[in-house]
Formats: sequence, structure tokens, C-alpha cells
Amino acid sequence: MNYINNMIIDGLAFGIPLFIMAVGAIYSEKSGITNLAVEGFQGFGAFCGAVFATLMSINSGLNDQVILYLAIVVAFFGGALYSILHAMLCIKFRADQTISGVVINILAVALTTFLTSQISGVLYGTASNKFMLGVSNRFTVPVISKIPVIGAIFTSVYPFEVLILILAVYMWYLMYKSKFGMRLRACGENPQAVDAAGGDVAKTRFIAVLISGGLSGIGGMCFAYSILSMFSPSIYLGYGYLAIAAMIFGNWDITSTFFVCVFFGLARAGGNQLCLKAGLSSLYTDLFMMIPYILTLILLMFFSKRNHPPKAAGEVYDKGKR
Repeated sequence: MNYINNMIIDGLAFGIPLFIMAVGAIYSEKSGITNLAVEGFQGFGAFCGAVFATLMSINSGLNDQVILYLAIVVAFFGGALYSILHAMLCIKFRADQTISGVVINILAVALTTFLTSQISGVLYGTASNKFMLGVSNRFTVPVISKIPVIGAIFTSVYPFEVLILILAVYMWYLMYKSKFGMRLRACGENPQAVDAAGGDVAKTRFIAVLISGGLSGIGGMCFAYSILSMFSPSIYLGYGYLAIAAMIFGNWDITSTFFVCVFFGLARAGGNQLCLKAGLSSLYTDLFMMIPYILTLILLMFFSKRNHPPKAAGEVYDKGKR
């Protein structure tokens, strides 16, 4: 029973931050902008949040948990700020959206690694490519947590998991029930119709990419404060690409993508728990961490033909095209 409980606890702790990154990717692609830059957005957003948290821990008397939530906010704006580069390349300069995403990811790794070393050298006198952040507190819901299996959902929960789910509900409402969301989805299906109706396709897509960057930054900061307990180049572990895979398997639908992310999280946590239970070394633990990516390849073989991406995704908008 402990094995199952730990798998659920760890699986949700991984799957929920992954989910908010996938939601960001959905916003971008639903607007018509292909987004392979989620990995870079989450890394740069986490970097901004980590710098803020480090400076605040040195110069303020705030509680570590207060700093954590402020850092998540900063990570949102950091990811959104960095995503402007992708938006400008794809919308303003009409660059190839796939190539732009790859370049954004590579640049993020190099830029944040360099800046982390420089800032660490100034603050601590020795250059280091990491900021130590610690781990977020957890809470357990009384009574409900005692229920077999189901109770694990309410046990050792990171507070940011709850905040992410609340934010995801709002993002779902914004996407499917608001005028903005309707226009955004139309931009990904028939941007000419949006333009003919008086909508601003470029502006809507620009906002969608910024939302994608911001939500990815939140996910990156949550990973930094849970799985990694620090910011370093190891933040770029392929989580962004896994979020994109979840979006594809979820058929660009927020609700379906949630279940895919939880599935990936449970698969990852299950492999880790199995490794620990068998008493295997850390080398085998790394091997089990490959499970979500192996599942991605398997699922691609069976479900890729059933997916229906936005019709205009990846296409440069041309007003003259009808």
C-alpha cells in the first residue's frame, strides 16, 4: 500500500507542474503558433524566479515559503518576458516556427548557465552554475488522507499543486468560455475569418505565446522547488518536450491533457518506487526515469494518426491568403 501511495504522491507532484506547462503550449498552438520552446520558457522562467529567491533570502527577512510564492510569480513574468523572443520571430519576422522553438531552447540553456555562474560569482565569490533553493513545505488533509489509495491524493501535497489546479480551471474557462478564448481558437483554425470579423490575429497570437511562456515559467519554478530543490542546467531535463507530448496525446484539449500528464507522472513515480523497492543503485534509477519518454514513443505509434491539431498551426498568417 505504501508503494501505491508514494507513487500517487510523487506522480501528482510531477504531473501537475507538467500539466500547467502543457496548458501553456495548448494556448500557443491553439492560436496558430507552433511551440517547441516550452523547455526554454520553463528554464528561463525558473532562472528568473531562482535569482529573485536567492536575492530575497540574502537581503530580506521574509519567510522561505513566502519567498517561494513570490518567486513563482516572478517566474511567470520571466517566462513571459523570454517568450517575447519567440513571438517576435514567429509573428513579426515570420520565421520558421519549429526552428525558432529549437533555437529558443538552446539559447535558454546557454544564457541561464552563463548568467547563473556570473551572479553566483558576485554573490558568493565563487562561480557556480546552480542556485540552491531548498524544498517547498507540504501539507496533508486530515481525515480524507486516511482513506485507502484515494487518501494519497490529499497526502504530502505541495501547496503549489493546488494553486496550479485553480489556475488551470481559470485557463480552461478563458479558453472555452470567453470571447478571447473563442477568438484565440479561431486564429488557429481560420485566421482569415478572424481578420475579416475585425479581430487582430497578430495581437491575439502574441498574447497566447506570452501566456505560454508565463505558465511554463511557473512549471519550471515548481520543479526547481520540488524535484530538484535548486536551479541549475539540470532544469532542462526534457520536461518541456514531455509537456508538448502530453498536449499532443491530449489532442490539444486541456481536460484530456490533464489526464495524460497525471499518467506520465504516475509512470515516472512508479518506476522510481519500483527501483527503490528493489534496492537498485542510482544508475538504475536514472534508467527508470526514462519510462515517460519510452511511453511517449509507444503512444506516438498508436495515437498520432488520431490527433487533430489546429489547422493553421505553424502557418505564417498572410492577410492576402483566402
